[in-house]
Amino acid sequence: MLIVPKEKPVVEKLNSYYLHIKKLFEHYQGELGCGAIHFKSPFAEGVIYFDKDEMLNGFFREDGNTMKGKEAVEHIVEAVDSYNFTISIHQIPAEYIYLWANVPDSEEVYKNLSTEFTELGGLVKKMKDEKLTGFINVIMRDGISGGMIFFNGGQVVGGSFSWRPPSAGDIEQGIEELIEKCKEAGATFYVGKIIPQTERLSLEPQQVTQKNSWHVITALEELLGIFEEVVRSNGTPGKDFRTLLKKKFLSKANKYDFLDPFAGEFEYADRKITFVGEATDEDLARGVIESVKELAKELKVSPKLLEALGPWYQQNKKALTRFGIRLF
Repeated sequence: MLIVPKEKPVVEKLNSYYLHIKKLFEHYQGELGCGAIHFKSPFAEGVIYFDKDEMLNGFFREDGNTMKGKEAVEHIVEAVDSYNFTISIHQIPAEYIYLWANVPDSEEVYKNLSTEFTELGGLVKKMKDEKLTGFINVIMRDGISGGMIFFNGGQVVGGSFSWRPPSAGDIEQGIEELIEKCKEAGATFYVGKIIPQTERLSLEPQQVTQKNSWHVITALEELLGIFEEVVRSNGTPGKDFRTLLKKKFLSKANKYDFLDPFAGEFEYADRKITFVGEATDEDLARGVIESVKELAKELKVSPKLLEALGPWYQQNKKALTRFGIRLF
């Protein structure tokens, strides 16, 4: 599916005839870090999502035919010689880039729902109740403005609104504003369920009982090491990282008993993990990552952490996807 961020592009109306596409990507990977490049002509259209390290995913349509993933990215790069594309470049916050990068691999749940018969607030509640992992795409009657609401397991985890810059304000407030705009001007809604590109596996949690098939301890050591560097570079006052982490683990012990510091099963010190419990790889990863996400949010370092975790995520995303685990 071809959807681009709703916010105003940082650069627009570039002509592909005058551009070297690969160098354009390299420039904006350095300039923006994460984003999307939208290619449009009267005969074809495409989008490529990228982070600071690589092109993550793409979608291309031409003469009624569509392609996605690596094939789409390669075809777009080649097609600039055949089509006179108008190019727009959108910035995407690091904490949302992997949501957007999965949009091309979504499956239709509902389409062409109109405000004449569907109220957006009710639709949002319905998607929460149905534990949707995906998005609602809102297109206002003018065909230009609108919004995106992202869900993971029924929880709202991100948004994009045409009247606000990226990462501006509270997501729930943005949704309330979008609901009011829909009531005033009318809109059409599309609901998509995200199916990740990696092996097209569901993001919903699966029952995985095999232990130690993935180097989970090594991966979590690297994760906590990166997190520790981010926290220290941010100058968090008062307590050292290990103390903050233990306090967070203690708060999660009712759900993940192996994290209880007093149980002595899981210990992180000097960038190394010592684990003597019986938890599965999935439970280990889920417990530690949930703790990291919550603590990063409390310390207000989530965007910095997500950016720093880019290479780590790429290395471990297959296992994370298999367990239905998202970073943010």
